[in-house]
Amino acid sequence: MFFIWMLMPALYIGSRFIWWLPLSPVLRLGLFLVLVGICEFRFLSRWLWGSSFSPEWPRPLVMLAGGLFGAVVLFASFLLLRDILALLVGLLTRKTLPGLPITLPLLALSVVLAGIGVWQATRIPHVRTVHVDISGLPPAFDGYRLVQLADIHATRLLPRKWVQQIVAKTNALQPDLIALTGDMSDGSVGDRLPDVEPLTQLRAADGVYAITGNHEYYFDYASWLPAWQKLGISFLTNQHVRIARGGDSLVLAGIPDIAARNYGFEGPDLKRALAGTRPDDTVILLDHRPGTADDNAAAGVKLQLSGHTHGGMVLGLDQLVKPLNNGYISGRYPVGPMTLYVSNGAGLWNGFPLRLGRPSEITELILHPATPTAR
Repeated sequence: MFFIWMLMPALYIGSRFIWWLPLSPVLRLGLFLVLVGICEFRFLSRWLWGSSFSPEWPRPLVMLAGGLFGAVVLFASFLLLRDILALLVGLLTRKTLPGLPITLPLLALSVVLAGIGVWQATRIPHVRTVHVDISGLPPAFDGYRLVQLADIHATRLLPRKWVQQIVAKTNALQPDLIALTGDMSDGSVGDRLPDVEPLTQLRAADGVYAITGNHEYYFDYASWLPAWQKLGISFLTNQHVRIARGGDSLVLAGIPDIAARNYGFEGPDLKRALAGTRPDDTVILLDHRPGTADDNAAAGVKLQLSGHTHGGMVLGLDQLVKPLNNGYISGRYPVGPMTLYVSNGAGLWNGFPLRLGRPSEITELILHPATPTAR
């Protein structure tokens, strides 16, 4: 079904553009087959390597394949908008919009935007600093600096050198704590271990903690578990730790992604993760997906850090992702007494490596006690 859906842009472009080109039937068929090949490069990856999520191609080829697919999706979207506009103009004025004079510039725009989008997706992310006011935050934690790294997705597209620069930029912030909120790599241990090894160089006064995202389970998580342990990355799997500052403390809790249940692993259990905490504790929760924020807020969580959405990647197209995450897609949201922060992520899945209007980020969260003049 996934691969059928990926054909939709090619089918729309074929019927609304290629079919009307002043070319021979053979050339039109050839152009359409090229489009099909671009849309189905993940199928080729699955056939060659057993996974559509981790093509072990040279980085320039992964960038090219992703960029071409992005251009196809953008062009299909522009054609759809053109057709809607033409329909409205026809209904209101009974006039017909010209075809190719409008369509060819849209094709060129799609290619240019796709190139920009790939560059935006693969560059080293900027630091995004967010001040968070938390009701009841112990005074000793005023100014506490927590850095969130979400959705690194180390692959041939975002390799070891790229991860090393993320680590260096994170350490330069001198954080009190670092949280890795899932989807750290795509690929087998043999293929990806060298790419994620730089994460062992992350340094924070109160440690580095991680949770699983859905992509952790797509690549034999049972094999990855000892690898992560060897690398010294501490996973919070329905667990919490207490961070102390003098006589004050806060709780950092983590739950695994719900995809764990489909692969025979322990699924998310917030009640278990918070077992032993006190009602007056300030609880920060690491939860890969933002969609359960309402339930987490009702359970007493004060700050939830999530990723998963990549910010929607492309402004406008992000609206298609919103309903899948209960409307939570990018940035800060008040959810009752809780603050939800959804990171755009440092990296993204290489199947659609475009960012337009939704930049990647290393998120620096600075905590403050809530006051009547809260930020």
